[in-house]
Amino acid sequence: MISLVHPCLTVGIALFGLLLSAGCTCGDDEGSAAGEATADHRSSGHAHAGAWTGTAPSCTGLPATCGPSGDEDCCTSLLVPGGTFARSYDGVDYLDPSYPATVSDFYLDRYEITVGRFRAFVNAGMGTQASPPGDGAGAHPKIPGSGWSSAWNTRLPPDMAALKTALSCFVHQSWTDTAGSNENKPINCLDWYTAFAFCAWDGGRLATEAEWNYAASGGSEHRYYPWSKPATSTAIDDSYAVYCGGTCGLQNVGSTSPRGDGKWGQSDLGGNAWEWTLDWDPVQYPMPCHDCAAVTAGSYRAFRSGSNDDLAPTLRSATRHVYYPEHRGNIGARCARTP
Repeated sequence: MISLVHPCLTVGIALFGLLLSAGCTCGDDEGSAAGEATADHRSSGHAHAGAWTGTAPSCTGLPATCGPSGDEDCCTSLLVPGGTFARSYDGVDYLDPSYPATVSDFYLDRYEITVGRFRAFVNAGMGTQASPPGDGAGAHPKIPGSGWSSAWNTRLPPDMAALKTALSCFVHQSWTDTAGSNENKPINCLDWYTAFAFCAWDGGRLATEAEWNYAASGGSEHRYYPWSKPATSTAIDDSYAVYCGGTCGLQNVGSTSPRGDGKWGQSDLGGNAWEWTLDWDPVQYPMPCHDCAAVTAGSYRAFRSGSNDDLAPTLRSATRHVYYPEHRGNIGARCARTP
């Protein structure tokens, strides 16, 4: 059972990828002006102000083929300036501002992890019990207990053959055993442990749920969708996001940029593939929260964004999803990085 959850309430959904709203389909534009520029950051094709200057192993030797023009570094990571906001609040549908959180500056990858980047991880022999992350790897430096635990090593596939099999989790998986036309699509079929291991190897970490929600909400703007301008705008169509309730497939990352970008330039924060976050699903959000995460063991991990299999309401910045961390489905991730 997958759940869509309010901060204090988990509501079970018996059907995976439930289509939540009638009348919200690809091509449905709810009042946006034609040609309106909704993104705060325009894609330059090669450089972005405030971009991370480190080196991500997954892009070493990888050509710059991401983004709407196919000429951007797939590992571009953009600065998200810290601040305070109300978790899972959007001023329209989610009206409880009782869960404030403060996050410090962090970098968040512009793109979801692509098949091509994940192939570098596989080719490096990573993601298996033979090559797990080290104890404490991938930690948020301000959150004790947020790094990899050796107790999780057995949660990884035992060997490379098992990992490749796991990446073929359903008919619409993006992974192919040999490189092909999917290299710039988001990798899916990732369980939480594999997603964590990838980001730790790639010089980053999974974003906390608060960080992810903050970036998608435009911080204290509390955007309804990541691209919403004004913040309460419910305008959405398939030029903003990859979604349509199972009638469209995964698309290359950044294909809806710049129109569908978030406040700080991240693409696909709504739609394409769901994205794992660091947190367990708590009974309620941790309080108080200053660079916080729910790191105490539970049953479910939180993920965000909605996917191509969903309709518009699932893509809202305030909407949460939870499932068992072992689950493999239309879920990928994007990495955060610490300044």
